[in-house]
Amino acid sequence: MKIKTLTSYFFVTLVLSSCIQEEALNSEAAIDGCTGADVQLANINPDEKIVDVYVHQGANLAKQELIFTLPEGATIKPNSSKEGDSDNFYNFSEEGNSRMFTVTSEDGEYQPTYTINIKPTELPTSYHFERLLDTEKTPYHILYEFAPSTSQGVSKVLQWSSGNPGFALTGMTNNPTDYPTVHVGGGYNGKCVKLETKDTGSFGAMVKMYIAAGNLFIGNFDVSKALAGQEGALKATTFGFQFYKHPKELKGYYKYKAGPVYTANGEVQSGEKDRFDIYAIMYEAEDNSFMLDGTNARTSDKLVYLAQLKAEDALETDQWTEFKIPFEPQNGKTINEQKLQEGKYKLGIVFSSSVYGDYFKGAVGSTLYIDEVELSCEEN
Repeated sequence: MKIKTLTSYFFVTLVLSSCIQEEALNSEAAIDGCTGADVQLANINPDEKIVDVYVHQGANLAKQELIFTLPEGATIKPNSSKEGDSDNFYNFSEEGNSRMFTVTSEDGEYQPTYTINIKPTELPTSYHFERLLDTEKTPYHILYEFAPSTSQGVSKVLQWSSGNPGFALTGMTNNPTDYPTVHVGGGYNGKCVKLETKDTGSFGAMVKMYIAAGNLFIGNFDVSKALAGQEGALKATTFGFQFYKHPKELKGYYKYKAGPVYTANGEVQSGEKDRFDIYAIMYEAEDNSFMLDGTNARTSDKLVYLAQLKAEDALETDQWTEFKIPFEPQNGKTINEQKLQEGKYKLGIVFSSSVYGDYFKGAVGSTLYIDEVELSCEEN
């Protein structure tokens, strides 16, 4: 009797285990997102199974990095292989920069085919801070600019970067508005970006990164470097994308209020007051992979132009106030016209709520609002 009961128990357990394993296999097959070193924006049409991926005009289309976001357990691969395909890199240099990819669900039952189109873009020169990526796919705000192509040129697209991914590690957030860089209403015109210096809590104290300045910049943020000490944190931010014009002036509107208590590496500094920072750089980049970072963005011998707000002009104000910053030549350099057209120069713009926030110096609560920024350029 006991043997029969035990045998029945194992049989039922085996059947139930088999059913659970079958039910655990995901039947979803779709492309939910796409990122990469040169990717600025990915527009996904789930009904027509078309993904338009906007990348920098100077990107190497023969070796284009695409990292797809897929449902749990799903896989993706191109319908046909090409020379240069490896890991997350694909060759899009032929056939109109378009390829077919098939997504396979975890259970193998669904295999939709997507058309992936690579669309080269340029950096825009007007920044309105009105557009936000789908907040259901990220825990923090990611702003972007988009101006569709015309008969005279390519689309102008920019996905702004910030230190929000690093702040996510602190555990100090409950919703997207708890981050240092957020999208808010009440702008000079429509919406704007709010940058606020935040306390990083016990996690930040443990790794000796006591504050996080709100920042927004043209470039990339590598969260894997963010916790590797002071130099690692500086190297986590890289600035600039290809640019094909002569910059003259950076202008826009701001509001600013400094936080009440200034600290340096967690220690209160009496008599010190926080201030914000706005600057832009243009530099030589013979190779597309070369980028300046937080250690050398304003000191590199590759710099051709620097536009930086002077300390005496970084005033507190609760009214929208215009700023105008001219680009000044650096290192005795001038722009080589042929290299300019070949995409051998990069441009970066940086905003921060604490000018020395990258060295963990500043005041919690310092808040900078930015809106309607324009990059004036000479006519080519």
